[in-house]
This record gives sequence, structure tokens and C-alpha cells, in this order.
Amino acid sequence: MFKKEKIKDLHYSVTGVIAADDLQRAADEILAEYGKTAKMPGFRAGHIPLNVLRQKYNASAMSQAIDKLMNADLNAYLESKKIRLAGSPRADLPKWEMGSDAEYTLEFDILPELPEFDLTKFTVTKPVAKLDEAEVEKAVENIRRSRSTAEKQDDKYKAKNGDTAVIDFKGFIGDTAFPGGEATKHHLVLGSGSFIPGFEDQIIGHRAGDKFDVNVKFPAEYHSADLAGKDARFETVLHEVRKHILPELNDELAKSVGFDTVEKLREHIREVLNEQYADAGQRAMRNELLDILADKVKMNLPENLVAQELAMAKNEHDHHNAEHGHDHKWDEKAETKEAERRVKLGLILAEWGNKNKVEVTRDDLQQAIWAEASRYPDPKQVFEFYNKNQNALAMLRGMLFERKALDEMLKNVKAKEKTVPADELFKQAEVK
Repeated sequence: MFKKEKIKDLHYSVTGVIAADDLQRAADEILAEYGKTAKMPGFRAGHIPLNVLRQKYNASAMSQAIDKLMNADLNAYLESKKIRLAGSPRADLPKWEMGSDAEYTLEFDILPELPEFDLTKFTVTKPVAKLDEAEVEKAVENIRRSRSTAEKQDDKYKAKNGDTAVIDFKGFIGDTAFPGGEATKHHLVLGSGSFIPGFEDQIIGHRAGDKFDVNVKFPAEYHSADLAGKDARFETVLHEVRKHILPELNDELAKSVGFDTVEKLREHIREVLNEQYADAGQRAMRNELLDILADKVKMNLPENLVAQELAMAKNEHDHHNAEHGHDHKWDEKAETKEAERRVKLGLILAEWGNKNKVEVTRDDLQQAIWAEASRYPDPKQVFEFYNKNQNALAMLRGMLFERKALDEMLKNVKAKEKTVPADELFKQAEVK
């Protein structure tokens, strides 16, 4: 057991000693186990004398024995104190020589105890949105558009919002063409917002065969630092305009998407939208509960976990700057506060969830992977990614655990309904 300990809040520094005889005995056990399969010239496998094994492998065995005995001491200490590690301990073994006692120091942080709190005293707002029939009709029109046919128009036809323009373009900053700003026979749906703001608007009203300049300003947050915030001119040729002809809204259209009638299709859309509204309301309540927990629950935090969280945030910040050519400043104070919040909430949800037997089932994982895979053109790649990447699967499991813990907590808090516009509902539901 440790002969000395120093404790400050959640940080521990303990010193222990491993007797030389105990250390050699443990090393010999490791050597004996290794000797069962080791091969050396002049000896049969499994019959290598211990003194021969010591001559060649004793240093390596000693290193393993020290780790083994230190861990045994640490585990016994944690068990006796009823405490749990928050991350891996840091070991220091100064001035140790082979054949002598090994005095070592371990430094580590422990997980805090979850303070008692009464969920029934917390109140969250449950935002609800009334379904607007205009949203149903908008969804119906999107279905019609997805089954539309694009018909080429004659050169007297002026391009309108919603049409597809087939264009050549070449971009210039001043008189200099810039890389990546050129394409031929590009199909651009006007009004899609897929190009720089203002670009598509300047094509509307033109006819096939027109040659003209499109003048725009790159957004200040554009991914290329060389172009961000700069004025640009695009020499443009409009080859053809294709008007989208929508199919009639009738039962035949409904049947093409799996419903007997148009009204059945509308009913399905209403159900889907109401489910989306309910899900958004639940996400908004989770966000508000997280804010309450972060504010109301007071607890010390393991310094090493905060440092790790802050380091990950810094790496993401630097990577984003490098990838997008940005030079956003790192706000150490604000980021440290956010790191502390994330660590606190992670500990609260983990402790509360474990105490209240929250579990992530195999079905939960499969449903989450299916949901993510459905958003990609090739779902198989998503399944392969999670099959091969256990760290990603563990992260997904952790996310699902926290979500389920929050949902269980919400069953105990008070909720006040408040009707809000749909756009406000989804804004409140954005992940924090």
C-alpha cells in the first residue's frame, strides 16, 4: 500500500515502494510464462532455464512487473477509498536501479461524486408549433418537382426562377482569372442558392445565346481566403434554358410515391411534419435542461479532463483555420469555460444515467446507424465505417446514452407548453 499521499480536491499524488524481492518474483513469473513459447538456440521450446531467460529478457520483464505491481497497488487503493480514476495516471520512477527497491509516485485525478439534485424542481419550456397547411402543400410541390421533366425552351424564352440554366462561366478578380472559377455546360437550377449570393439572380431574364457578365461579391466567410470578401466578375454564356414541367397533382402521382390518393399522401406528409415538430420540441427541451444542469449543479471538475477537452477544441479550431484559410483568434478564456461546461454535463449525464440504469441497446445503435446511412448516396459505406471503426461506434454509443439520459430526466421535470412559429421551434432545437 502507499506510504504517502497528497490530496487536493480531485487531484491525488501517492507514493509507493515495491520491494526488490517482490519485483524479481513478479518478473520471474512473467519470464516463466514467456518461456513456455520462446525459442532459443540449443533449447527445446518450453525448457529454457530461468537464469537464461533472465540474462536476455530480465530488463523487459522488470518493466512489465513494475507496471503490474503499481497497477495492483493503485487498484487496491481506489477500492479502499471508493474512488474512481478520471483518465490514466501519470507514473514517475526516479533513480531506480535493477536489484533495488522501486519507489514510485502516481499522480491522477478522480471522478467527482454527483451532487444530489431534484429534477422535479426544474421547469423547462416545451415549444410546440401548429402545422401550417402551406407546409403540406410545399412538400407536395417538392414531390411534383422531383418528378418534373426539364424541357428545353427556344431562344425567345427568358430564364425564370426555378428553371435550369446551362452555362459556361469564367471568374475574374480584377483582370486576373482565379483557379476553380471556370466551367463549361454547367447545369444550374436558378433559385437553388448553390452559387455565390446574387449569381443566379443575374441569369434570370436572359435568353439562350446571351453573353453577359455576372458581378458578385464573395462572402467574407468564404472557404478560400484568397477570394473571401472580394468583388468578382464572371464572363457568362447562357447556352440553353430548361423549364421544369411538373406532373399533374392527381391520384396517379400519389400512387407513384406509394399512396392510393392525393389525400392519403397529404395525410402522410402531415404525420411526418408533426413527428418532426415533436422531435424538434424534444431537442429544444434537452437543450434547456442542459443549460439548467450546467447552471444549477455545482461540482469540482477533474483538471485533466478539462485539459483534454480544451486540447481537442484547440485542435479543431486550428484544423478549421488551416482547412478554410481563416485566421480566427483562439479565445482561451471563453473556450476554457465551454470545455468546463462540456465536461460537467458529460459527468452529470454519465453518473445519473448509470445510477438510473439507462442503457443503449443494440437496436438503438442499429437505428442510429440506419438513420445516418439514409442520408448518404451509398449507405453501405456508413455501415462499413462503423464496422471497422470501434472508436466511432463508441462515440455514437456515448451520444445515444446522453440523449437517452436526458429524455429520462425530462420525464421528471415540469414542462410548460408554449406555441411558437415553426422556424423558431427548429432554431431552439439546434444542437448545442
